Amino acid sequence: MIWGIDPGVSGAVVFFDALEGVLEIHDMPILEVKKKKQVSPQLLSNILKQHHAPLYIEQVGAMPGQGVTSMFNFGKSYGICLGAAAALQLPTTTVAPQTWMKKIGKPQGKDGSRERAIQVFPAFSQSFARKKDDGRADAALIAYFGFIFGESVE
Repeated sequence: MIWGIDPGVSGAVVFFDALEGVLEIHDMPILEVKKKKQVSPQLLSNILKQHHAPLYIEQVGAMPGQGVTSMFNFGKSYGICLGAAAALQLPTTTVAPQTWMKKIGKPQGKDGSRERAIQVFPAFSQSFARKKDDGRADAALIAYFGFIFGESVE
């Protein structure tokens, strides 16, 4: 059993239980504050409370061309995710995007995550059908990465 998180406001939280064949997909819980979306710490905690399992989260950083406000908000979302996991005492591992993407064989291109998630989780392909489901696909693949390579992560 393992959690995977794509920490952005358009990300997702996925619980994967390989033995039971379970994939629980939750779009990142958000709330609007002054017309701006942000991750809800309370709602995220409520999701994570459902299963005490190790958590893998994409390690985020500044990207070229990203605005200062956007970078700050993305970092804030990442911090909320880490804080919720810490408060629930979930074993947490951060993983660089290039690491998990390479290890699980994510194809290049905009739809690469969705394409790979459909290959890995064919029974859940409808969950990755829309273009905006890339956050779900990333979170599912991060959980898959943690399941397959968890012991060898640095």
